[in-house]
Amino acid sequence: MKEEKTFEPRSGFPILLLAFLILFGTIAALIVTQMPIFALLFLVFFIMLFGFFIINPNSSRVMVFFGDYRGTVKKNGFFWANPFYSKKKVSLRAYNFDSERLKVNDKLGNPIMISVILVWQVKNTYKAMFEVNDYEHFVRVQSDAAVRKLGGSYAYDNFDNDGEITLRSGMNEVNHDLEEELRERLAMAGISVIEARIGYLAYAEEIASAMLQRQQATAIVAARQKIVEGAVGMVEMALDELNAKSIVELDDDKKAAMVSNLMVVLCSDRAVTPVVNTGTLNH
Repeated sequence: MKEEKTFEPRSGFPILLLAFLILFGTIAALIVTQMPIFALLFLVFFIMLFGFFIINPNSSRVMVFFGDYRGTVKKNGFFWANPFYSKKKVSLRAYNFDSERLKVNDKLGNPIMISVILVWQVKNTYKAMFEVNDYEHFVRVQSDAAVRKLGGSYAYDNFDNDGEITLRSGMNEVNHDLEEELRERLAMAGISVIEARIGYLAYAEEIASAMLQRQQATAIVAARQKIVEGAVGMVEMALDELNAKSIVELDDDKKAAMVSNLMVVLCSDRAVTPVVNTGTLNH
């Protein structure tokens, strides 16, 4: 496989001066000699004009002579080369690509919507021009393919909390895998991946409502579990304090009633209504 090589063109200013000398000399020769043969020099002048080109910062020109790759010009400035060279322009600037939102199935088979933000630039102009048909279209297609593969490799979310990496919770690991996948896919086109990350992630519309309810239920269960753990600790501390300070003697039935009442008060999601007992503890 051929690799990129550097082409060193001539400076365009001396050749431009020569071209104008030919032009003015031709005009003068025609006026002085009246010989039409000198008109052929006009053809030389116009052919020379096709050899001039300008390279702006972060731009390049791929030089091809009748199908033969001669090299790439990356130096900035005003240059002249063989007028019969085709000078294909290739930008070396960084591109920012935001893919369309794709509907794919995650690892668990749930339909999700996902898109990728990709920052890339051309590093090898030979591969970009001759290894693929259209390198910009190649980037778009391969980005979509990488996103589809990524979506099928991870679950959107993990409700079991077993430490598995998911699209939602493991962004750093997922984005790293996405970058590596894109680098491998785009290397053949001479494309360098600067950054790749997930730009949009959500459940598909048809299951979004159900999954939201599931997430809410999971959050409620987790919150209730913390509340119960805290309530048990508070009840245990209350019984220990009452027993240590001998404030009141409680038998097992009274302890059970007290524990029940405290758990109701501490775990209730609404404000409790106090009931004042004006009789004895047995009533």
